[in-house]
Amino acid sequence: MLNLVLFGPPGAGKGTQAIYLARTFNLVHLSTGDLLRQEITAKTDLGRMADEIISKGELVPDSIVISMIEAKLNTPKTTVGFIFDGFPRTVPQAKALDELLQKHNSKVSVMLCLEVDKLELIGRLLKRGLTSGRCDDADAATIENRINVYNEKTAPLINYYAEQGKYHQIQGIGEIDEIAARLKEAVLKL
Repeated sequence: MLNLVLFGPPGAGKGTQAIYLARTFNLVHLSTGDLLRQEITAKTDLGRMADEIISKGELVPDSIVISMIEAKLNTPKTTVGFIFDGFPRTVPQAKALDELLQKHNSKVSVMLCLEVDKLELIGRLLKRGLTSGRCDDADAATIENRINVYNEKTAPLINYYAEQGKYHQIQGIGEIDEIAARLKEAVLKL
């Protein structure tokens, strides 16, 4: 089974590239951000709690995210694998994902990390905030906090996957098609 972790800071283009990779390799796209936004839109208890946390630029607790992922992995599907977009975000989440996949006799194949500099990220997110309706994209201070949270809590995943020989850095600046080609080339080398 091909299981990709698409990784990078907020605004790196994970969602856009995950859709491309899912189509290209016939993978199920699991976006924790999309799953959480669906809960927020539906105004569920989980959605209200998540909305409060996300609006501050903070990470949703592991227990909530892991439960959502587990439910998706347990859904009967015929697939060649999954692309995890926005998950894992912490080392404990990565370990939990390893355990969940092991239950399905599978594992993470590779972590593809989109590298984008901070000024580019801020510009992308502010631009997206004009059209997305997402409060966490509309405010520069919230964006700065999201990037700081990423650097503090999420970036350590690079070492976790590097130690397993699964970390692959991908230049995330350029045209969407150019970045997609870099990602496809990395997957085809597996």
